[in-house]
Amino acid sequence: MFRTANGAALLSLLANISLVGLKLGVGLLIGSIAVLSDALDSGMDLVGSLVALFAIRLAARPADRAHPYGHGKFESVGAFSEGLLILVGASVITYEAINRLVSGSDIRAVGLGIAVMAVSLLVNLALSLHLSRVARATGSVALEATAWHRTTDIFTSGGVLIGLIIIQFTPWNFLDAVMALAVAAFVILTAFRLLRRALRDLVDTGLPEADEAAVQGVLESYANDYVEYHGMRTRRSGTNKQIDFHLVMPRTISVGAAHELTDRIEADIEQRLPRSITTIHVEPCEVEPAVCDTHCVQGQAPYCYRVPHPPHHERA
Repeated sequence: MFRTANGAALLSLLANISLVGLKLGVGLLIGSIAVLSDALDSGMDLVGSLVALFAIRLAARPADRAHPYGHGKFESVGAFSEGLLILVGASVITYEAINRLVSGSDIRAVGLGIAVMAVSLLVNLALSLHLSRVARATGSVALEATAWHRTTDIFTSGGVLIGLIIIQFTPWNFLDAVMALAVAAFVILTAFRLLRRALRDLVDTGLPEADEAAVQGVLESYANDYVEYHGMRTRRSGTNKQIDFHLVMPRTISVGAAHELTDRIEADIEQRLPRSITTIHVEPCEVEPAVCDTHCVQGQAPYCYRVPHPPHHERA
């Protein structure tokens, strides 16, 4: 159940509910701003998990009349919203920690706080590893954002835990506020990373070079069956990778043969890049018909390069 994107998001949600309640109660009981800041961070995780769960379910909907390209962008919107929520939480943590540094703090029953933060660290470690595996397997952007958020929780919980251990054996209560500020700084860096990652997809940034190279590798394996390709564009929409380009074909090839060739190319790209959607626009060879009819027959397309053609990257 928890190996799917929906199941993993639900698991993260249930774990967050438990951790928020536990850390909030103990933080108020012992008077630790560091534990309370970590509780607030987990509270942001809780809201983020709800956003991720909602976004994943929306993104899984099939294309419809209002969204002919599908609903994949909702995952990126969810990830962007989660990044904004993290920034809000970090601002509250910073404000409260500065107040404690100015006014001082009195922490009680530090051992209880140590126990709670140790449990939190172990839970976040297990969840982060699981969510990362599921995100890689499903290609879910929203789940990837949640997994990164869990990773930051490992460091923040670990930092708060170390601070409480030091406080337990020293009179340095000010470390409680210092650790809270450190948590806030780390969370802010994570928020900006999530925002940048989500924004790339929302503004249709191209796929990574490795993915585009995989597409070009497929096209090169069919180099004897077409004249050239150009105008390649790529983008990501949720879990889908969208690719389109123009494929120049010999004038003598039939519509049926061109269709069969593009089907094979699309299938090979899908095999190299799972969850990819490829659109190919077929064009006739631009050289003189007599030359094309003579030389651009299937299996002899390289002859067409005798007539100058701009490289595909210049034609884009």
